[in-house]
Amino acid sequence: MKRLGLLRHAKSDWDDMSLRDFDRGLNDRGRKGARLMGDHIRQQGGAWDMVLASPAERVKLTLEASGLDMPVRYEESAYLADSPTLMQLLSTCDDDAEAVLLMGHNPGLQELALDLVAPDAENDLFSEVMQKYPTAAYAVLELGIDSWADLRQGCGKLVHFARPRDLDPDLGPVRVG
Repeated sequence: MKRLGLLRHAKSDWDDMSLRDFDRGLNDRGRKGARLMGDHIRQQGGAWDMVLASPAERVKLTLEASGLDMPVRYEESAYLADSPTLMQLLSTCDDDAEAVLLMGHNPGLQELALDLVAPDAENDLFSEVMQKYPTAAYAVLELGIDSWADLRQGCGKLVHFARPRDLDPDLGPVRVG
């Protein structure tokens, strides 16, 4: 069995509209959310053998702010990738890596989580992921495969899902009025 973590980048900074999407950083709320999720990931236990990540600036800064210290492989194809592209990318992981943390963007990460869950393994966590996969959301899937090359739709079960707002209500949706 393999284990896959999915961590979406934290809230990005839109103050400088001259920056390309790829180059946007994090805002204050994003840095706080990334630190909080990094703490949560460490508290959950279970070591990650590697991080496979989009090279976008907001992903790099999310990883930095999270304080997670592990080998990272940045892949251009992970930037704004869809689920099939992410599956193809994961299928290239070395089988010595039992647990891979994938960091990237939506809607690809949400689609991937939903695609990997077998219909008979859908649960309350699946329903939450289906509703929304917000910035800095973190999911863990157990995959019924022995080799990353065998990754396919419906091979997994969602065993954990957390959002920054679950850990700190101040990081929830901004309410107007």
